[in-house]
Amino acid sequence: MAGTVLCEPYELYNILNQYTHFPKRAQLNYICLIDARQKQHYNDSHIITAKNAKRDSEGAFMIPQTVEVDCMQYIVVYDSDTTCLQGLGEAIECADVLAKSSFCPVYIMKGGYRKFSALYPFFRTTKTMYTIRELEDLKPYPVEILAGLLFMGDSKQATDHHILEHLKITTMVNISQSNILEFEQGNHAILNIHITDSVMADIYTSLERICTFIGSRLNVGYPVLICSTHGISRCSTVTIAFLMHHLKYTLEEAWEYVVKRKTNMRPNRGFVQQLSDWELHTTGKRLADISEPNF
Repeated sequence: MAGTVLCEPYELYNILNQYTHFPKRAQLNYICLIDARQKQHYNDSHIITAKNAKRDSEGAFMIPQTVEVDCMQYIVVYDSDTTCLQGLGEAIECADVLAKSSFCPVYIMKGGYRKFSALYPFFRTTKTMYTIRELEDLKPYPVEILAGLLFMGDSKQATDHHILEHLKITTMVNISQSNILEFEQGNHAILNIHITDSVMADIYTSLERICTFIGSRLNVGYPVLICSTHGISRCSTVTIAFLMHHLKYTLEEAWEYVVKRKTNMRPNRGFVQQLSDWELHTTGKRLADISEPNF
């Protein structure tokens, strides 16, 4: 039995928005998202791609027959508003049943549907069935780095007006070779930094300017999106550097923080070396051994 653990709404949000060429939620064994509320509440509105929990004739929760629970990378259960693992509740009861067949911990989302839908109302739906094609066509959103304030994504997300509106993003940092956001000027504050995704590219000399710009916007409550062409190398380098600068993280701490939120983030080797230089600048020491496999 794998057991159960609590997860925050932002963790589910980020799980739902992982992608490579296609959203990972389209993969059959990626996530099993279960709504443990009564069927009428589920039918009224639920989190996108969630399935209503199955119950037997006596109302006890059952393992879904169409889901290979033991093969799932993520199993997440929610009800209306569960906030802890103690006591009774629909999410706890359902998760306990699923945990008996799962090799991985079953997540219970803290705050339930009430909190998630308040934070991410654009992820509410009444749709109950999806084809694989429909799941592939669901556009991923930028991952959330700092709750409600800092996001990281790619150029397509940065030019999607619906995404910017939904996340209330008014500030963007574009780390790429072109002014992909040039037409977004107006109500948006945009910093364009022209850098190639090359091991020879110099990103270090721009980090102080970038971090100061991001910090000045966050300090007055303006959400910021850091983006690059594919949202993998350049933007993750800048995000790690900002966490080191703003939160005084070490390189290793910032790296682990970001990879938990975007699993395929990957600064190129030249940028990793420059992040080591940045660690020396921000902490006065080189604490990370960047020759280790994690880097």
